[in-house]
Amino acid sequence: MVLTGLDCLVARNFDRLRGRRVGFVCNQATITKDGQHLLEHLKFANLTLCAIFGPQHGLFGHTQDNMIEWEGAVDPRIGVPIYSLYGEHRKPTPQMLKGVDVLVIDLPDIGSRYYTFAWTMAYCLEACAELGIQVLVLDRPNPLGGVIQEGPVVEPGFESFVGLYPIPIRHGMTLGELALWIRTHQALDVDLQIEACTGWDRNSLAHESGLPWGLPSPNMPSPTTALLYPGGCLLEGTTISEGRGTTRPFEIVGAPHLDAFKLCEAMNAYELQGLHFRPTQFQPTFNKFAGQVCEGCFVHVRDPHIVRSVKTYVLLIRELWRMNGDSPFWKTPPYEYEFVKMPIDILWGSSKLRESVEADNIARLAWAELP
Repeated sequence: MVLTGLDCLVARNFDRLRGRRVGFVCNQATITKDGQHLLEHLKFANLTLCAIFGPQHGLFGHTQDNMIEWEGAVDPRIGVPIYSLYGEHRKPTPQMLKGVDVLVIDLPDIGSRYYTFAWTMAYCLEACAELGIQVLVLDRPNPLGGVIQEGPVVEPGFESFVGLYPIPIRHGMTLGELALWIRTHQALDVDLQIEACTGWDRNSLAHESGLPWGLPSPNMPSPTTALLYPGGCLLEGTTISEGRGTTRPFEIVGAPHLDAFKLCEAMNAYELQGLHFRPTQFQPTFNKFAGQVCEGCFVHVRDPHIVRSVKTYVLLIRELWRMNGDSPFWKTPPYEYEFVKMPIDILWGSSKLRESVEADNIARLAWAELP
């Protein structure tokens, strides 16, 4: 049986936090194996709760679209301040952390470098190092497994809130392992503790863990979405819809001016392992092309263990570029607090992908640079 760090801590009635003044960094997916939220368990924990911190999309995932800031408040049901770490502040301030002895972080991650929860955690580690506050990370399995890595690391000069430090796109680490890596990489003088998850096979994927899938963000509805996200998120750096505003984001891709059948024929010709591309039409309710009928592809996952989504979507971007005609293709700044560099460049971690697509040299890049 797989148990998360939160499960283990709850089973011991939060023993390692007794007598401490505690802050929690969490969101709506911070749940135990029985589907109960952390805050429900805290009702009976007899802890001194000082503050709650929420990441991108809010404490309970209320900001549906991407890059929508939110601000905190005092929730009368909880009785302590709720602070936003995706708004005016991405790093907790000394005032926010006033009175906190230990900051507990449980942010269900999805194993992709762009996912901002990891960098919210990094800023929390920095703040706690500066203030002498202990950090406890409640670990969880990486839903993409802990073995496979995909994609390049961030090159110097391309750091951003979708990649502060040089890790691969699909990094293969748990949030706890990533926290330990960040502490070493940044030489942070912080008392970092990990409540480990137990029973996890690093070769297993999310659907094999037996744990409930709580949406870590509104556009991450299933483990299949998470599996495709390491590649699919690259489309955020283009003008092509990545399926936001539909019920299957990152599985659905397209734009009004595309030929769905031609696109799927080109993609299926690559014979990518574990995948099939089906022509589709869709009408997003928000984000790119809201209210317009788009044509494109539905990316069917046949065998999740052999899917390599970064390579897949690099090739998909190649075909979309070829079919795009005279329409603008690359999304321009701002994007995730970056106002100068191209979004596709900070997502990839360098300008190499964009330049290779424009030079139609993507086949060499896809096979030579992707692990």
